[in-house]
Amino acid sequence: MTRAALFDGLRFFSKTSIKRVVNIVKLYSSYQVTRLLRKPIQWGLPMSIAFEPTTACNLRCPECPSGLRSFTRETGNLKKDFFRQSIDSFYDTLSYLIFYFQGEPYINPDFLEMVAYASRKRIYTITSTNGHFLNNENAAKTVESGLDRLIISIDGTTQETYEQYRKEGKLESVLQGARNVVEARRQAKSKTPYIVFQFLVVKPNEHQIHEVQELADQIGVDEVKFKTAQVYDYSNGNPLIPTIEKYSRYKMQSDGTYTVKHALVNRCWKMWHSCVVTWDGVVVPCCFDKDAEHKLGDLKQASLKQVWHSPQYNDFRSQLLIGRQEIDICANCSEGCKVWAN
Repeated sequence: MTRAALFDGLRFFSKTSIKRVVNIVKLYSSYQVTRLLRKPIQWGLPMSIAFEPTTACNLRCPECPSGLRSFTRETGNLKKDFFRQSIDSFYDTLSYLIFYFQGEPYINPDFLEMVAYASRKRIYTITSTNGHFLNNENAAKTVESGLDRLIISIDGTTQETYEQYRKEGKLESVLQGARNVVEARRQAKSKTPYIVFQFLVVKPNEHQIHEVQELADQIGVDEVKFKTAQVYDYSNGNPLIPTIEKYSRYKMQSDGTYTVKHALVNRCWKMWHSCVVTWDGVVVPCCFDKDAEHKLGDLKQASLKQVWHSPQYNDFRSQLLIGRQEIDICANCSEGCKVWAN
């Protein structure tokens, strides 16, 4: 473990309160009791929430609803007043906050102001960006906001490879953005944010796995994370499916077709400790419900506690316990398929 990673872990634990620890214990205990009784028991509140800053994006990535402009739900930006009101009602049990679902967070003009508000509540904050908006000004504001972890998507070490997935993206803009944040952090004499290069491994870029690690070291990025790619149309193969088995979510069967590599079990820890809130306040089960088809509540009409413990939410958990394979968003789930590297 590097010194930066150690500090990142210590920073997370430094923001933990007794109330948050008690909440985590409640969540984990209720999850284990659920597994034993085979019926949904929920004693806590989410320890992790993903808030969606926006559904808009500047890129055209082929396996992303934002990039494909294929949403059936409306496009919009999270409003800072609604965000503050929501956070005020449950920040004391919330351990970490992810500013990402769909879209590019930095497109929302109030994004970093909301990060700063959450930071003042001593919540560990994370965001994921395609890196095209990290100019000198935004880099400095990112450091000033108190953001704890910055994930920058970099899916190639040459423009030719990068643009095969990150359509309309400019690799040099991403690399310069990373340099800007590293420099802004140095000038502020800050150890945050912890900077991660996230490399989505697909067939066109799998030969550059070692190169991206070297690139991260040259720039001063703290960690490289390799992630498996979700492919919507995979049954008959797909040019994005990598040939390196450990980085693929799919495996070829004897008849030449493909299936998801990991069998689904009728349980899911995410349904007991986290949820996603869209830019307009709709609560959905997890990040796989990209078009918000499984609406479990609305924070504009009810509190998080009311939504989290509602019959509708428990019905969804019950369905998962009985037949997870029957839930569309679970069919292509990546749980257990991620690969990490330093």
